[in-house]
Amino acid sequence: MNNLIEMKVRVAHDSIDLPDYETNSSAGMDLRAYLPDGSISLDPKQRTLIGTGLFFEIPEGFEVQIRPRSGLALKHGVTVLNSPGTIDADYRGEIKVILINHGEEPFLIEHEMRIAQMVVSKYQQVQFKLVKELTSSERGSGGFGSTGTK
Repeated sequence: MNNLIEMKVRVAHDSIDLPDYETNSSAGMDLRAYLPDGSISLDPKQRTLIGTGLFFEIPEGFEVQIRPRSGLALKHGVTVLNSPGTIDADYRGEIKVILINHGEEPFLIEHEMRIAQMVVSKYQQVQFKLVKELTSSERGSGGFGSTGTK
């Protein structure tokens, strides 16, 4: 892989595996639940905060985005509530994931289960410039659905 960025990581326990890309073209890495005290049952319509046991030092100019795993969403209705969640470069606490069960059955979250994925993304901060008018565009102020479906 080219253009790898180094990111420092601390783990809560030596047994924790670091996130890794499953294939050479993967954008995301799976995050695992860190539940050394045992599994958690997530009832329908319930949400919970799940630790990963990972602590990152994200390079300046980058963020980590926490996203759902498509298989959990499709098969069980379990997803990341604030998707995508953003972790800023100056945060040093444990990486945690807010999961919600939109399914009809309780869902068991087990220690080391893959619960979410993370994407490391470069960002650019902006400085706002107050103006009286914006430059016109082809779309204009057309909002939701204004460009059609075909």
